[in-house]
Amino acid sequence: MQAIVVREHGAAEALRLEEWPEPQPGPDEVVVELRAAAVNRRDTMVRSGKSGIPAPFVPGSDGAGVVRGTGQEVVINPSLRWGEREDAPGEAFEILGGPSDGTYAELIAVPRANVLPKPPRLDWQEAAALPLAGLTAYRALFARGRLRGGETVLVQGAGSGVSTFALQLAVQEGARVLVTSSSQEKLDRAIELGAAAGVLYTQAGWTDEVCSIAGRGGVDLALDSAGNWQDSLHCLRKGGRLVVFGATASEEAQLAPRPFYNAQYSLLGTQMGSPSDFGGLLRVVNGSAWKPVIDSVRPLAEAAEAHRRMEAGEQLGKLVLEIA
Repeated sequence: MQAIVVREHGAAEALRLEEWPEPQPGPDEVVVELRAAAVNRRDTMVRSGKSGIPAPFVPGSDGAGVVRGTGQEVVINPSLRWGEREDAPGEAFEILGGPSDGTYAELIAVPRANVLPKPPRLDWQEAAALPLAGLTAYRALFARGRLRGGETVLVQGAGSGVSTFALQLAVQEGARVLVTSSSQEKLDRAIELGAAAGVLYTQAGWTDEVCSIAGRGGVDLALDSAGNWQDSLHCLRKGGRLVVFGATASEEAQLAPRPFYNAQYSLLGTQMGSPSDFGGLLRVVNGSAWKPVIDSVRPLAEAAEAHRRMEAGEQLGKLVLEIA
């Protein structure tokens, strides 16, 4: 079969289309004939070697296609072997797409439990865009952040896959959403998608501006994928919740203990989600009219171009690879 393979870690040029052995399904696994895949920040990290995953492998966590032998149209849950608990994954947990071969390929073998019916109203590209970013946003907002309708939530980094899903899911829940970006164009697009207001984080005093717009001392809930915890906490009202799921801007964070406990903040970590979370995401998608925002669609052979666009921060929504 044809697949994008990382044989040596490096820049986007490390992604090469070549012949790769067809997957052989194990017990309780199925083979999916992929129609589309999508790109995530994680893909760039495993490609470059930052995640410590050894080469060679086929990257890609997001995919949708047809189960070989049954014709069932499915979307793949990339959260493998989550475990029995809802509060955190077990020791065997793994994200699809390194070290296990991922979705940048014509075929993939995955556990039967990780394929679910594709939402009928989504096309292949939209369905492939949904899994990792949608699941991450859903768990961050609801399972961890306990968002309720009527609350105000801050979603940082407008334009990324997770932030765009978080915006749409929070609006669907009836929350008031504030967004940040370094791009006025992305803020304007976020407002078109339902955000109440947007703030440029490149401007001095942006956290004060968020608090002023939010009122009541700040937002109820903030999502942080950058690692700038101090800025995020400054945007919270007393008793507010901060959910962290990334470190794109900073690998370290420092917090002053007394202001933190005096304000009675909650600091919560999250990554991916459980099968229950993925089922909840699909129920929301099937019960509403919004669709994943697609930045652009490319053939599988142009995966390197998609990675370059993501690493340049140019995308607004999901970058999708068309396979068949």
